Amino acid sequence: MHPFSYTRVDSVREALAAGRRGGRYIAGGTTLVDLMRETVETPDTLVDISALPLSEITATAGGGIRIGALVPMSAATADPKLNALFPVAAQALRGASAQLRNMATIGGNIMQRTRCTYFRDVGADCNKREPGSGCAAINGYNRGHAILGGSDHCVATHASDFAVALTALEATVHLQAPDGKERSLPFGDFLLRPGSTPHREQAIRQGELITAVEIRAYPRPLKSAYLKLRDRQSYSFGLASAAVALHIRGGVIREAKVAAGGVATVPWKLPAVERALIGERPSDGLWAEAASHATDGARPLQHNRFKVELLKRTVERQLRTVGEME
Repeated sequence: MHPFSYTRVDSVREALAAGRRGGRYIAGGTTLVDLMRETVETPDTLVDISALPLSEITATAGGGIRIGALVPMSAATADPKLNALFPVAAQALRGASAQLRNMATIGGNIMQRTRCTYFRDVGADCNKREPGSGCAAINGYNRGHAILGGSDHCVATHASDFAVALTALEATVHLQAPDGKERSLPFGDFLLRPGSTPHREQAIRQGELITAVEIRAYPRPLKSAYLKLRDRQSYSFGLASAAVALHIRGGVIREAKVAAGGVATVPWKLPAVERALIGERPSDGLWAEAASHATDGARPLQHNRFKVELLKRTVERQLRTVGEME
């Protein structure tokens, strides 16, 4: 492991000062420590922010919710407000093992890096880890890689299930800069597609601190749920997933929010699916027709062509499940 210094801070002000000097924030450490062991990440300074007052979940005006960046995943999963307002988000958090949920935080979850084996193998070519070195996955074994959002420089999928739910619900990320200024980003702008710069994964500036994620209020009733398909039942990252939220009133779909995971370089919003649903009456035919648009623009690789049909079926199944909820 690369030598590093460690400091623990007790206030946001101290954290931002350390971040301004180039320190890397760490809380649960469930991703960063692993990457440090493998020398994929080699930070010189770790700034332990686990004592900061960013661990509250609060309801916002009108029926939204704000989740502090240091809320443990296990606490968010069990929170009655989140489960009542946005079960899709609570369910997405349950995809991790109990051990990870107890340690990992909400802020760390959305900052986690890809599980691509080439990225984690320091002997392999990877533009995400070493810009300009190439992408071994494009012509290598790419069964688990992206069919959407990839580029000639990177086809690694994003690992977070929770981020899929946040993408579907069009959440907001709140950040605080070292100079004390606050800013907010739509979640769809927070995570970056690889393009020609796959090493830039989030639209976060040096020293900025994530303080919370917020999901706005939606018309009620809002039915929502998360579905994840994987090779084995436990402790495996998804091959395809779908986060669906529907507002149905008077037998007509008034609002639809849909996103997919496991198939793209970032959690993938599905606006064509949403457009096909809005204004229509729920039916088996509608679910199938809307889901057929889930793979618009897909570019499958040699070993992951199965994901095209898998994604359509995953989205169709989840649309039907949510649409038929009482």
